[in-house]
Parts: sequence; structure tokens; C-alpha cells
Amino acid sequence: MLLEGALHSLERSLPGFSIADPAEANMTIHNNLQRAQEIIQHLNCSLNMDQGGEFASTMRNLYDFFGRRIRESNLQKKPAGVKEVIPLLTELRDAWATMLQNQNLLADAATVPSTTCVMQPL
Repeated sequence: MLLEGALHSLERSLPGFSIADPAEANMTIHNNLQRAQEIIQHLNCSLNMDQGGEFASTMRNLYDFFGRRIRESNLQKKPAGVKEVIPLLTELRDAWATMLQNQNLLADAATVPSTTCVMQPL
């Protein structure tokens, strides 16, 4: 849900880059990118670096990259960083969704009793 929220904020910022009124453009861009950055920072801070090993380290680097590119877009008022982060964040969201779906399928399969084969004593 957090990844979805970050994506939503990033996508909502994009129209702001083409708004002629500087105040309105700045508000649209800044508010949405600030929200996306807060979500990514929350995800970054929730990593368990002691137990997460290489995975946590890789995710930290990825979240740092996302934050840096979003911050650059916000400061420069150019959409390049946002447009770079959106597909990467979408891929990450989709990968998590697939992993959770597969985990639920495995859990469901483990709890279904097997009635097709009954062992008979010899």
C-alpha cells in the first residue's frame, strides 16, 4: 500500500510540470513529490539492517536513489527524475505483490488437508 501511495503521488505531480502558473505548478509538484519522498523515507527507515543482510542493503540503496531523483525533480522543477522512478517503483510494487500472492498460495496449499490418498497399514 505504501508503494502504491508513492506511485500515486508521483503520478499526480506530473501535470504540475506543465502548469503555466508558477505558484500552482510549484504547489502541485512540491506537495506530491514531498508526499512520495515521505513514503519512501518511511520504507527506508523500516528496513532491518541487522537481520536483512544484502537484501536490506540493496533496498536501502534503491530507496536512497529514489529519494535523490525525486528531490532533484522537485528542486529543478523538471520531471526527468519522477519519470525515471515511476517505472522502477512500479516494478518493485509488482514484484512484492507477486511474492505475497505466491506466499498466500503456498500457505493455502499447506492448510488444505489431503484427502486423495489414505495410507493403509500393511
